[in-house]
Amino acid sequence: MPYERYLPWRRWVEIGFWLVMIGGNCVANSVVTLMDLRRRGSDIPAWEPALWEASSALMWLLLILPGMAWFTRRHPFQWSGWARQGLRYFAASLVVCAVHVLGMVALRASVYAGVGMDYDFGPWARGLFYEYLKDIRSFAYIVLTMEAYRALLRRWQGEASLLSEPDEGPALEPVERPERFLVRKLGREFLVAAGDIEWLQAAGNYVNLRVRGHDYPLRSTIAGIEARLDPDRFVRIHRSYMVHLAQVISIEPLDSGDARVHLRDGTVLPCSRRYRAALRARGGME
Repeated sequence: MPYERYLPWRRWVEIGFWLVMIGGNCVANSVVTLMDLRRRGSDIPAWEPALWEASSALMWLLLILPGMAWFTRRHPFQWSGWARQGLRYFAASLVVCAVHVLGMVALRASVYAGVGMDYDFGPWARGLFYEYLKDIRSFAYIVLTMEAYRALLRRWQGEASLLSEPDEGPALEPVERPERFLVRKLGREFLVAAGDIEWLQAAGNYVNLRVRGHDYPLRSTIAGIEARLDPDRFVRIHRSYMVHLAQVISIEPLDSGDARVHLRDGTVLPCSRRYRAALRARGGME
C-alpha cells in the first residue's frame, strides 16, 4: 500500500521539508537584509547578516521544531474548549520566542567574540517585543503546517470512527458496545470488526487501532474506548495500551515489576505493574 511504502521515508521527508523551508528562508532573508543595508550605504561585512539569519534558523531547526512537534502531538488544537486551548498555545508561543531569542543572541555573541567584536542586541524589552511579533507568525505557520500534515496522513492511512445512531429506526448493533468501526480512507469507506483489533495505542487525542498490520486512528482517549470495548476480550495493560486477549501468547515479567506482553504476530507491548495482575487473571495465566 502507498502509505506503508511511504513510512520508511517519512522521517527523511519531514526533515527535508523543514530544512528546505527554513534554510531557504534563511538564505533569502540574508540576501534581502544585505541588499537593504547596501542600499542605505552601509559597508557592513556580508557575514554579519548571514550570521543573524543563520543563528535564528539554527534555533528553529535544532531546538524549537522538535519541541513544537512534541507539543502539538501532546496537545493537538481543537475548537472545543478553544479558549483554554488558545491560552495554552499563547503560553507556548511565549516560551518559543524566549528560547529563540536567548539562543540566537548567545550564538551571535559567541561568533562576534571569536572575531574580537561585541554583539549588541539593543534594549531587551523592545527587542523581545519585536522578535515576538515575528515569532508568533512563524509559530502559527508551523502549528498549521504540522496539523495539516497529520490530518493528511490520517486520511491517507485511514481514519476510524464509531458508528452512530441512525436517523430513523433502531441501530443494527449496540452503539454503546460497538461490534464494528467505520474506516474512511481516501474517499472509500469500509467496516472493521472490533474482534479484528489486535491492540490499541493512545496517541494524543487519538487511539490507534491495530488491525492486521495496519493502524487506524480513532478520535478518542484510551479510557473512553476502554469503556466501549468488550471487557471479556480487551484489557488495559498500560496507560497507553490495550490488547485483545486472544492475541496474547505470553507475559514476560521484569525485575522492575512491569512486564512485556508478547503477541501472536511477534509484537511486544509494555505492561505496567498496575495492570499486570489483572492481565494475568483475565488471561487465565495465574
